[in-house]
Amino acid sequence: MKRGNIIVIGAGPAGLSAGFYSAYYGFSTMIFEENILGGEAAEIPFLDNYPGCNKKITGKELTDKMVQQCKETGGEIHQFEKAVELDFEGKQKFVKTEKFKYSAESVIIASGTHPKVLEVPGKKQFQGRGVSYCAVCDGAFFKNKRVIIVGEDSRAAEVAIYLSDIASITKLVCQKDKLCSEKILIDSLEKHNIEIIKGVELKEIKGELNVKSVVLSGKETESTKEIETDGIFFQLESIPNSQLVGESGIKLDDNGYIMVDKKNMTNINNVYAVGDVTECSVKLVSTAVSQAAVAVMDIVEHNNKSL
Repeated sequence: MKRGNIIVIGAGPAGLSAGFYSAYYGFSTMIFEENILGGEAAEIPFLDNYPGCNKKITGKELTDKMVQQCKETGGEIHQFEKAVELDFEGKQKFVKTEKFKYSAESVIIASGTHPKVLEVPGKKQFQGRGVSYCAVCDGAFFKNKRVIIVGEDSRAAEVAIYLSDIASITKLVCQKDKLCSEKILIDSLEKHNIEIIKGVELKEIKGELNVKSVVLSGKETESTKEIETDGIFFQLESIPNSQLVGESGIKLDDNGYIMVDKKNMTNINNVYAVGDVTECSVKLVSTAVSQAAVAVMDIVEHNNKSL
């Protein structure tokens, strides 16, 4: 068993920030990430609402800087190592991964979220052949082609704007009656000649070898129409990655988000949660970073009191 001062679960902006601050203040810190470093933030096409980034920077560029900074201060990153069992009952906290067992005095959960999957005919059939979840990863395959983005918020708007500079025709399908996004993004959608189709449901994805069209249905009239497209990008609401922590006794709200106090501590002493997995309604990179700083500073304060 390996011991440390702080264990961080997740390496998105919240987890990387927690790892950086923990190591910066001299704590032996281990960060575990089961997938890519940077989390979902690494797939953001551009960030223009992060303080200091007055020029467009991609999510991957920003999170790569966070990874480097975390490593330089001494944070020990374990990529592709998934936490499978948590034991928070005693003073010492234990985290078992697929590879090993670890312990620490404090744990910071930054497990983030994953996108909701819309189960419609054709979705599985055309996965990787026109159906995508990552515009940054797959956008280049749709140069001068027609694309549709399915989503209801700012992230869907950002992806549509990004793809409009690659594709020949870009449409945004919003299954709600209103796109929940900032005015600056809505104005940008108009400037990029992106058509917003609101109040419809995606019923089917059609094609032969690759995607050829989608079938949309009006939510009120139930009338259907078929739109030709070469690709469809899903950018739907997110679901918190909280099943494992919920099993450990940490309190979740009705939607599965981790409940925390003003210092970002959960109902279990010395176990914190930061970033998109928490009940905080503002899901921004900036709020994730600030939550991480608050959590680590609380650990610093308690550590100093115990000296």
